[in-house]
Amino acid sequence: MPLRPHTPRPRPRLLGYALAACGVALLPWLFVLATSLPAETTAAKWSAAWVGLDALEALALITTGVLAVRRHALHALTAAVAATLLVADAWFDVMTAAPGADLASALVMAAAAELPLAAVCAVAASRGHRGATG
Repeated sequence: MPLRPHTPRPRPRLLGYALAACGVALLPWLFVLATSLPAETTAAKWSAAWVGLDALEALALITTGVLAVRRHALHALTAAVAATLLVADAWFDVMTAAPGADLASALVMAAAAELPLAAVCAVAASRGHRGATG
């Protein structure tokens, strides 16, 4: 039997602990942000930020669609990315909308488009992941 070269194995438990520790370390930072950021501000490159977010959503959705049509297992990963981006978009749309018509429009878009599409992507990610792991 020929010897195989040693390949390092991923350490999922170590990675899991490290990621959980990073999440816990962010908790005090949330307090700092909540108590120090201004309630309102003007943002530079506002339109570029929103166009960039929507472009990333489009890329994630297109990639997921193409991979799903090709029955490629990576569609689960890109579906998870798309779901995450869509939820973030809905959150920031609603939280940054001006009261009145802007807020109503953001709520309608979140409820009728972004969050349902995020749910579809989350289900696709979950089912794709289960199928890939057996």
